[in-house]
Amino acid sequence: MTPRPRSRFARALALVASASVLAGACSSGSSAQPPASPGARSPAASGTATPTAQAEAEAANPAESPALRQFYKQRLRWEVCGGEFRCAQLTVPIDYAKPGGGTVQISVVRLPAAGPGGRVGSLIINPGGPGASGIDYARQARSVITAPVRARYDIVGFDPRGVGESSPVDCLGDRETDEFIAIDGSPDDEAEKNALIRESRSFAEACGRRAAALLGHVATSDVARDLDVLRAALGDRKLHYLGKSYGTFIGATYAELFPTHAGRLVLDGAIDPSITSDEMALTQARGFERALAAFVTDCLPRRTCPLDGSRSRAMQRIRDLLLRIDRAPLRTGESRRLTQSHAMLGIALTLYEQRQGWPALSVALRLAFAGDGSILLQLSDFYTDRASDGRYTSNQNEVIYAVNCLDDSSARSSPAEIERSLPRFRKESPTFGEYLAWGNLPCGYWPVQSSATPHAIVAPGAPPILVVGTTRDPATPYAWAEALAQQLRSGVLLTYDGDGHTAYARGSDCIDAAVEGYLVRGRAPRDGTRCT
Repeated sequence: MTPRPRSRFARALALVASASVLAGACSSGSSAQPPASPGARSPAASGTATPTAQAEAEAANPAESPALRQFYKQRLRWEVCGGEFRCAQLTVPIDYAKPGGGTVQISVVRLPAAGPGGRVGSLIINPGGPGASGIDYARQARSVITAPVRARYDIVGFDPRGVGESSPVDCLGDRETDEFIAIDGSPDDEAEKNALIRESRSFAEACGRRAAALLGHVATSDVARDLDVLRAALGDRKLHYLGKSYGTFIGATYAELFPTHAGRLVLDGAIDPSITSDEMALTQARGFERALAAFVTDCLPRRTCPLDGSRSRAMQRIRDLLLRIDRAPLRTGESRRLTQSHAMLGIALTLYEQRQGWPALSVALRLAFAGDGSILLQLSDFYTDRASDGRYTSNQNEVIYAVNCLDDSSARSSPAEIERSLPRFRKESPTFGEYLAWGNLPCGYWPVQSSATPHAIVAPGAPPILVVGTTRDPATPYAWAEALAQQLRSGVLLTYDGDGHTAYARGSDCIDAAVEGYLVRGRAPRDGTRCT
């Protein structure tokens, strides 16, 4: 699970709050970015791609490779695309092992440095995913990047290959996506398990039919290679980069492949590249359980809280609600009913951000306890980019699997293997564990095989890399930031002691000052610096 542009999340939660007020159900610029869609079930982040031998051999100076020189020598042709924004297309090879074959177009947008002060260069930004749009994120630059950074950098966003405007992977139609997302993601009997298997297999086969040309070339290592071509096309000697959530894995992979090209890299809401997909899902399950408990603790003393009693009793009441929805989906005021999978996604969305997410969850739970699933369904729709007319406005539900299944061969789990892991998931996370355990099931039927394995990223030769972690981050647990900072030979850990997903530009002056000092002046904070 990863962030989307924060203003979009703020609007989503504002709409939920407004709808709740109209229903009589309940009495920002610095809000966190909400997650990219987890597909039908899993909010798990990506695993790790192993760089090819060719990539390792050419990493020191890829522009000198005769086969790649044409890509590195290109210059972007910018056109006005709204206000001060300029847009362009970057050409990259589909397969870096065979750069003389087909090509793919990468969409890029730029907001020129605002000044005052001398321009440092381009700051390429990525909000995460896999599957979130860097184009959309960059268009929100004035709210997701602080003013001192915007003054000195051109802010550049791009849609990674397979995403959004960059040759998107498209596997399902809107109605098929509805079915994929609504399916029971934590089966209780053989019939439900078989239905989940059929849906997962059907989804994988559809991707194989409809996205065959690109499906084997959307790994994170491919995106990192594209990033280096983009750096060169922008005319920058070094890459300056801000990646959030899954975007941290893109940045760390870039540092591994191109350490001498790395400039100032900020990796906020870090992923640990050394653990398997199963371990990631289990750690996330713990993180969401911890975040839900934090919400409950905050909610209970409040007059408007729909919960009462002890924290353990309140947590159990939420689990009982999910079980009730599993047995009998709730009415929503439209033809769709709220399934347990919808409810899981709706709850998860609100845990990404404390100030607006938690009040929205309180409202949604109050209605759900009364048999009305409308607000949880709205939250689920925001999570999965479903518009009110039934259209899906992005392809994140497909891309997250296309990348995750390719990045880590261990994601290819069978139903039997998943069932053996269930007791551990239930113990670690009674609310979210079972749902997350089944999350990678489509990878078991994926049409493209992968040999990539998780490994520590060291990136010797890279300059200081700033790794930012939030202590109670539900989606990218703090332990992952600690692990990545320790793995990177030049890693510097910056800690935000707080709730929510990611830390920069979310309201902590301490975090913002540290990131600004690093990006603008090139001064990394002391390793282990802690902010509140």
